[in-house]
Amino acid sequence: MGAMALILGLESSCDETAAALVTSDRRILAHKLAGQEAAHRPYGGVVPEIAARAHVEALIPLTEAALAEAGVTLDQIDAVAATAGPGLIGGVMVALATGKPLIAVNHLEGHALSPRLADPDLDFPYLLLLVSGGHCQLLEVRGPGDYRRLATTIDDAAGEAFDKSAKLLGLGFPGGPAVEAAALRGDPTKVPLPRPLLGSPEPHFSFAGLKSAVLRARDAGTWSAEDIAASFQQAVIDCLIDRTKRAIGSARGVNALVVAGGVAANTAIRTALQALAAQHDLRFVAPPLWLCTDNAAMIAWAGAERLAAGMTDPLDVPAHARWPLDPSAEKARGAGVKA
Repeated sequence: MGAMALILGLESSCDETAAALVTSDRRILAHKLAGQEAAHRPYGGVVPEIAARAHVEALIPLTEAALAEAGVTLDQIDAVAATAGPGLIGGVMVALATGKPLIAVNHLEGHALSPRLADPDLDFPYLLLLVSGGHCQLLEVRGPGDYRRLATTIDDAAGEAFDKSAKLLGLGFPGGPAVEAAALRGDPTKVPLPRPLLGSPEPHFSFAGLKSAVLRARDAGTWSAEDIAASFQQAVIDCLIDRTKRAIGSARGVNALVVAGGVAANTAIRTALQALAAQHDLRFVAPPLWLCTDNAAMIAWAGAERLAAGMTDPLDVPAHARWPLDPSAEKARGAGVKA
């Protein structure tokens, strides 16, 4: 990447506010995080108005704490990397105060490039399964700002299905870890649940029908919440593996199968993907668990990669409610696509 750069990363896209100091030679000097689980738990999900207010209150104190932990000042950083879509662009305030370059980072690109922060041997291009609360995509990752989308969800994302299924089953919030914990106590073969698009020539994902099936299974009163959770998790795994296997067949020149995003913290999903990679003689790469969930280190690292490529942004850069990594990708069928 050339001369070593020091990047301040700021993340505020959902219900985590975070600040991190990361160098272009992959050293994480500081990482501070303020979660909002307690504020959102009564509602069983993230409330945008509550999240936005909490970000405003936490951003500056977290930035100051990260700088103190790293033992550096704002004058010593080379750039500010801030999530610009979706979410608040609190980093603009910091960039204005310092006169440092601003790098507007797509939250999805933060996830997409985060495995390279943890694994210096991971080279472009690689096949990425990006699986989170709001997105489920398969992408060829060729470099910063260079993506080819192979598949996306035509309705719900896998993480959304986890969260809503947890709410239906009364398992608590956040839903992903709650379902995973309950699944360990259940039988994944017990409840007959669908596998949407399994074996379909269509490349995309669909999880809305599976979520509805969980509701019907709960209302039937025949199975325990643990058995439904285990069967649901297995159905998601089967769908992810089937769709990823199809993408491996159409990907071009990739050297590794990589998983990232909040759902990538699920151990059973990681294990199944690792086996799939081995079957196709691909390296399997997954970030450490803490780097899968929303964090500022991945935003800082994406900023470092973009800075090295000469990609910076004006201070009046707008926030993006929708910001596809591959704008040229053909739109998938269905409404509300998480593209």
